[in-house]
Amino acid sequence: MHEVLRRSAGHVLVADVDTPVADAPTTHHLGRVLRLRDGAVVTVTDGAGRWRTCRWADGLQPDGDVIAEPRPAELTVAVAPPKGDRLDWLVQKVTEVGVTRLVLLVAARSVVRWDGDRADRQLDRLRRIAGEAAAQSRRVWLPELCGPVPAAELLASTAVAEPDGRPVGAGDRSIAIGPEGGWSPSELALASDRVSLGANVLRVETAAVVAATLMVAAS
Repeated sequence: MHEVLRRSAGHVLVADVDTPVADAPTTHHLGRVLRLRDGAVVTVTDGAGRWRTCRWADGLQPDGDVIAEPRPAELTVAVAPPKGDRLDWLVQKVTEVGVTRLVLLVAARSVVRWDGDRADRQLDRLRRIAGEAAAQSRRVWLPELCGPVPAAELLASTAVAEPDGRPVGAGDRSIAIGPEGGWSPSELALASDRVSLGANVLRVETAAVVAATLMVAAS
């Protein structure tokens, strides 16, 4: 990570880094929550790899060239969503860890199923959570969030997390986490490979974070 990103007083998403404008929530966060003084260094990004420094003065004043960072290597976590706010926590944490793609799955034993407008609303909400987590962790590339998709469409090209799997290695770029009831026999038969996330039984959201962490560490 660039030292300026790490050291900036704040890092925010904007629509355009060439002419950055802080919306009302961002202005409130920088001015009232962080209580930034005039002249504080703030970094801004469009979430697609472009970023720059600004100075805070009741708004964002550009103060540096636009930098374009290359797209990071793709790391995917696919997961059958857990119930309640556990999914919010999952999205936040895998974004902070560094996944580039999060796919929501519909498995045979899924306890959470979304359709139509509800799925669209939930995805919009989760993308906002991912955006906030990306800003907190100084990311300049937002993760892609997509789904829900039937697990069968993905498993042939994705390793599934199972206790009898092999250790996660440098070549692993995609891991699928099953629902609370586990994968069905037919789903396991479809999987391209199996990887282990450790000896203990993990909750869905914990397994997703462990999978993300192991892939990042091995990449």
